[in-house]
Amino acid sequence: MTAVDSLHRHQLAWLTQGGWAAVLGRPWDGQARDCLVHWATHQLPLVVTRQPADAGADGWIALGLPAPGRWGRRRLVLQVPHGGVHALGEFPRLADVPHLLPPPAREAVRELLGRLRPCRAAARVFGSYGWQAVSGLDHVRAGSDLDLSVAVEGAVHADAVVRALGSFDTPQLRLDGELLFGDGAAVAWREWSEWRAGRARAVMVKRLDGVCLHRDAAWCGHAEPMEIAA
Repeated sequence: MTAVDSLHRHQLAWLTQGGWAAVLGRPWDGQARDCLVHWATHQLPLVVTRQPADAGADGWIALGLPAPGRWGRRRLVLQVPHGGVHALGEFPRLADVPHLLPPPAREAVRELLGRLRPCRAAARVFGSYGWQAVSGLDHVRAGSDLDLSVAVEGAVHADAVVRALGSFDTPQLRLDGELLFGDGAAVAWREWSEWRAGRARAVMVKRLDGVCLHRDAAWCGHAEPMEIAA
């Protein structure tokens, strides 16, 4: 279940008791250990991050924990044995977390959900708002973006989703995030918009094992040639 080829970025991972024992057995400073003990005690998830080339062969998975405010918003990096993960899951859907959003922005979010519905696109919330929904702790702060991950089925679907995302307009909340393609490749939706409009020569594509720049669209199943601005 936890083979590296079954993982994707921003996926949540719940550890076994043995997994937490392995994590807590490492030499952490007091602040980091206090945060990790809280996570283990409350059985909160970690998140799948980029996997180094040697991770799968060596039998471990790279996971992360962006700590909330009470632990200095530190970003903790962990290595967990494959057998230390007992379940994988996803961040909550945007439709399930309106109570966390600034009240003045909630109507704009409802309108965005209405525009995504005809696209048959479900948006999940990661980043500060996603973690606050998962942990119930103080991850969100003034100025936090609303980070969305939206699964898309190729370039045409991505274009429709980006049009919906681009219409989001409220001064109380900035929208950010990624388009997630079927093979696990992800592109920041704002960068996709610039690339498709010809205002960028290449687009940065993030995968579980690294990041690369693409000038053509073969990687996302787009059969027609694309013009790239000179």
